[in-house]
Amino acid sequence: MYKTPNANRTHIALVGKRNAGKSSLLNALVEQEISLVSPIKGTTTDPVNKAIELLPLGPVLFIDTAGLDDEGQLGSLRVEKSLKVLEKTDFAIFVMDAQDIDNDLLEKTKREFKRLNIPYIVAINKIDQISWEKRKEMEKVHSQCIFVSSKEGTNIHRLKEELITKIKKQEEDPPIVGDLVPYNGKVILVVPIDAEAPKGRIILPQVQVIRDCLDHGIKSYIVRDIELPSALEDLKDIDLVITDSQAFKKVDQMVSKEVKLTSFSIVFARYKGDLPTFVEGIKSIDQLPNHANILISESCTHSHSHEDIGRVKIPKLLNQYTQKQFNYHFNAGQNFPEDIENYDLVIHCGSCMVNRKTMENRIRICQEKNLPITNYGVLLAYLTGILDRTLEIFDLD
Repeated sequence: MYKTPNANRTHIALVGKRNAGKSSLLNALVEQEISLVSPIKGTTTDPVNKAIELLPLGPVLFIDTAGLDDEGQLGSLRVEKSLKVLEKTDFAIFVMDAQDIDNDLLEKTKREFKRLNIPYIVAINKIDQISWEKRKEMEKVHSQCIFVSSKEGTNIHRLKEELITKIKKQEEDPPIVGDLVPYNGKVILVVPIDAEAPKGRIILPQVQVIRDCLDHGIKSYIVRDIELPSALEDLKDIDLVITDSQAFKKVDQMVSKEVKLTSFSIVFARYKGDLPTFVEGIKSIDQLPNHANILISESCTHSHSHEDIGRVKIPKLLNQYTQKQFNYHFNAGQNFPEDIENYDLVIHCGSCMVNRKTMENRIRICQEKNLPITNYGVLLAYLTGILDRTLEIFDLD
């Protein structure tokens, strides 16, 4: 459970005003003292994450946020950071103090939930501090809310059950390759080992594809590009070859045209993002002017080498292909640039370190600005001249 990457967990954010009891409610939900609790407003200044197993739902990530009513220059930055959390939130709990009902903020936040397509529950906390009569009056007005006391544990179990029920109603994670290859099918996973490959392990997308194959009864064979020719001789009736995008050209020459070929980055473009949008974004490349501004966005931070795909290989290949010089800008980590309209194209990584909600919102932001976006795998397939082949396995009609 603890080894499940945060990117694969359902993200549940607690939002509301300062001192509404968000932190105490989080502690009650996870049954641990995770967030610092204080009667002083603004105790939580930065998002606090807690990864747990919420049975029977599975692995989730709770996020405690700063108050949406924070004030001053620093307070505004905290509010901005809390709103940023919503861009990766799968489900929200809006928390209100029973003695401080702010319907204006609730309606304003509901509009933000709707804009970002976030389902939510409204929890009215601290009911231990109001009279029974007052609570009954409030329940008539706020009949859709759940009245809780994180201090006394009142209705915490009910809130958990409601949370699980509503999240379960959402669409389950789609398979990565399980709907592309039949049961008992054969997939060859080509994993080149170079200076960028982490020693002693394989990278997350490769691990997740292997697990997805196991979950769907698909036989997977893992080889380096060096051993791929002999693997192709050993195996018959191969349904799909999935390779690291950097080895596209070499692998394309090795694999018969009768065998479907794609990359880890492309299957993740479909799994975590919007593959048709990324393919559409490719069409802008031939129209890019000289010295266009291109954002290369990575969802993780790591040390870079002379073989780095995003900072070295893609710029070099793109310049060679177009015979133009571009201005490359790099963004790494969980935050997406605010000045996105200043770019002519966004090239995103495979997004293995962020959840689907984050990618959906990044794509939405680009679409609102009429800014083309694609990803590493789609771009490399295009630059290699084999994009059509790598998309054959998908039904994009």
